[in-house]
Amino acid sequence: MPAASHPLSTPLPVRQATRINPAIAVWLSRIGYALTGAIVPLLLLALWQHAASQHWLPEQLLPSPALVFSSFIELYQSGDLTANLAISLKRVGWSLLLGGGVGLLLGGLFGFSRRARIWLYPSFEVLAQFPVIGWIPLLIIFVGIGEPLKVLAISLAVVVPVTLQTSKAIAQVPRPLLDVARVYRFSLPQVLAKVVWPAALPTLFGGLRQAVMQAWLALVFVELLAAGEGVGYLMVWGRQLLQLDLVVVAMILIGVIGVLLDRLLALVELRLQRWRRNAF
Repeated sequence: MPAASHPLSTPLPVRQATRINPAIAVWLSRIGYALTGAIVPLLLLALWQHAASQHWLPEQLLPSPALVFSSFIELYQSGDLTANLAISLKRVGWSLLLGGGVGLLLGGLFGFSRRARIWLYPSFEVLAQFPVIGWIPLLIIFVGIGEPLKVLAISLAVVVPVTLQTSKAIAQVPRPLLDVARVYRFSLPQVLAKVVWPAALPTLFGGLRQAVMQAWLALVFVELLAAGEGVGYLMVWGRQLLQLDLVVVAMILIGVIGVLLDRLLALVELRLQRWRRNAF
């Protein structure tokens, strides 16, 4: 008779590992990343609320989070917040068009012309060392303290990163691609559209992201110094009224808008990267 099998000798059924949908896994990782990044701001907010409730400093010097939120709602409902934000974004937009256009022309000149790089690039490097605030007295003499002053000052902050990154992007285009274009007798627009632009896109867009951030920072400086409206002026207005809650609202708004602009550009860059892979 066959020997009875021992119960422990019977193989147990193998449990299949539970697989998570890749899309769900990506969303879970993003949620975990966001929650982790929110720890420090929440701790600072709790410390801020505790300091305000314990009156470590007078309310005029340390407004409570509730007062800041209330001021934000009042500014939004009155329209002052959106009106000043729209003016600031308009200034940044015009400055990006003007400074970005000049930067692309200069960067293309330095990238394609060896003579221009030898004769003009050293002078550009010297001028690029001047901060935006150093140009303001000279600009006031020539254009006054009106709107052109703001746009030109912010444009100067945009020109430098766009010029440098454009020149670098053109210099990094693989020479074999240019040789192939020469063999096929591409015209200059064809070379730019089919060879230079796809190859230089990552570096060019990196320069654009730097330019946007520099424009946003320069905007705050300019509006703090010489402006009667805009997000930066809200800080000046709050300081003049001795209402630091308005200053804090403007500071938080500046930080949030800067982050949103960078995230928006990151999404656009991702789309363009897909187009670049298809182009090649």
